[in-house]
Amino acid sequence: MKNLVAVSTLALALAAFAGSASAEGCGKVTIASMNWQSAEVLASIDKLILNAGYGCEAEIIQGDTVPTLTSMVEKGEPDIAPEGWVEMVADVMKRGLEEKKIVTAGHVLTDGGVQGWWVPKYVIDANPGIKTIDDALAHPELFPAPEDAKKGAVTNGPAGWGGTKVTTQLFKAYEGEKKGFVLVDPGSAAGLDGSIAKAYERKQGWVGYYWEPTALLGKYEMVKLDFGVPNDPVEWKRCNADDKCPDPKKNAWAKESVDTVVTTAFAERAGPVMDYLKARNWSNATVNKLLAWMTDNQATGDDGAKYFLKNNPDIWTKWVPADVAEKVKKAVE
Repeated sequence: MKNLVAVSTLALALAAFAGSASAEGCGKVTIASMNWQSAEVLASIDKLILNAGYGCEAEIIQGDTVPTLTSMVEKGEPDIAPEGWVEMVADVMKRGLEEKKIVTAGHVLTDGGVQGWWVPKYVIDANPGIKTIDDALAHPELFPAPEDAKKGAVTNGPAGWGGTKVTTQLFKAYEGEKKGFVLVDPGSAAGLDGSIAKAYERKQGWVGYYWEPTALLGKYEMVKLDFGVPNDPVEWKRCNADDKCPDPKKNAWAKESVDTVVTTAFAERAGPVMDYLKARNWSNATVNKLLAWMTDNQATGDDGAKYFLKNNPDIWTKWVPADVAEKVKKAVE
């Protein structure tokens, strides 16, 4: 009997030690929440899963692409940037990887960051021959300009956006003006969103610049037009991204890599958390729907994280072992 008690006591002690060692191995973790919806909710999902599922002490800090990734390379903090649009800071990323200050845990957006020209799906359903930008520009009557219905309109982004400069150049390259179109400035991001919402509610034609993942594309079904040509990065850098360049050529918007970036110091001590981060990815369609719910419900990142984890176990349980999944499910009940 004494031996049984001793063995049981030892077993309990070993179990407690193992649990303590596991928690200590993860320890405190800082996660950067960027100032846009998809990055905000992903940071909250990571925090919840790391805390509930892996016994971490994860906390969120506010960040943005350039300062966050630069700080990770130069200062070793924060530990994780869940949604890093890495091509925006290509030089910083290159230096950080070469100096082994950071590592990437893979592409968090399976489709990549997508920008381009979009039209409502009901326009395509009624006009199945429209597949490319050239196809759309052949029909100004389907996309009437707000100030002159005799002309078609391509709606641009607001002044100052990189996508706005590119759309200006593509409008020239695809000869929009010669084909009876005008390029419309929406005035603001809200104006751009409002122009799509208004068209959709009235079932009117609309063509213009947009991107995903976004809440708006989770609410309104839109189709991205094909550029009709492959991406030429040399030509893109020379002229498509420079609105002062006089002779842009037709070109395709390249998908942007959106990666989870981790400091090397954290990666070396993260253990199974790194397995989670490497497995954790989702499609733009999934993110769009979640962001639309968040917008409609004025939800925070934490609200969105709980909603996603409660309603999408078919997606996120593939990211973690079964025992971790059970802990997370209990945490969001």
